[in-house]
Amino acid sequence: MSMRRRTLLGLGAAAATGVGMSLLGSSAAAGTLSPRMASPRQAPTAQFAIGVRQFFWSRGNRQLTTKIFYPAAGTPGGNPIPNAPIANGVFPIAEWSHGMGCNSDCYSSQTHDLASAGFICPAPSFSDNTNIGSVYNGNWSKDVSEVLTRTLALNSTAGDPFAGHIDTRVGVGVSGHSMGGMTTHGLLTAWPDNRIVAAVPVACVDMGNPAGLHANVLFIHGDHDPTCDYNSARAAYAELPSPKAFLTHVGADHGQYLTPDYRYYAQTKNTFLDWFRWSLYGDTAARDRLRSDATSNGTSWQAALT
Repeated sequence: MSMRRRTLLGLGAAAATGVGMSLLGSSAAAGTLSPRMASPRQAPTAQFAIGVRQFFWSRGNRQLTTKIFYPAAGTPGGNPIPNAPIANGVFPIAEWSHGMGCNSDCYSSQTHDLASAGFICPAPSFSDNTNIGSVYNGNWSKDVSEVLTRTLALNSTAGDPFAGHIDTRVGVGVSGHSMGGMTTHGLLTAWPDNRIVAAVPVACVDMGNPAGLHANVLFIHGDHDPTCDYNSARAAYAELPSPKAFLTHVGADHGQYLTPDYRYYAQTKNTFLDWFRWSLYGDTAARDRLRSDATSNGTSWQAALT
């Protein structure tokens, strides 16, 4: 899709205020991992406690302060525990990118849900979090690729608590909202990262032509979004090959469906998590639940899963 056809995100309304309840090689060219779809197995069925570690990484002169939320040993429930021991097991990566004016803590519902469900969730805080130009010039997408590289490297870092606990065989997942959703779509188009096998752009606009990655892509959007044009996201969906799906929150705005007190939040949460369970664990039961996950009086669902 040409730049002329894309709908730009307006600066004034882009903030995702109130949304959060509070691989070695940084690009397709540099990557050394050849991801494949996970061998069929069941994703964890019980919830985990949540741990969190903070890293002060960088890419050139760009600071990449990143919190990694992860399944932790201990009793499920409660707030993330700093530097808690990681749970027994090997867990795939599902990254989250925040929206304008936010940071890694703004979307705790999403990052905590991922960690408690059995995913390692790096969540960078972009240093220029009000600069939409850094999304359109690829800096945010390139930052995510760097964060993925750094996170994956922990699996083979001697003495690191994550060593041996990160599933590096199946590729990675990426997701995000608003400017973070655009960043996610950018990783499938203008700034591709061939380690990505699953993506969930939420409230995004079209960032360009598909780069041909073999990724399962789920769009989530409100059809009354005043900030990120719903029709632009629909055009982005139409251009991608299957497997793909589109969850529409009928009558919803830019991000209310990401908050647990929203009437149809369960449709967001369950579809979001089962998309990653299917794509990164190979859990076909999770795939088969997607339609029922997404269905309600306030949503519509379109999918091409084969």
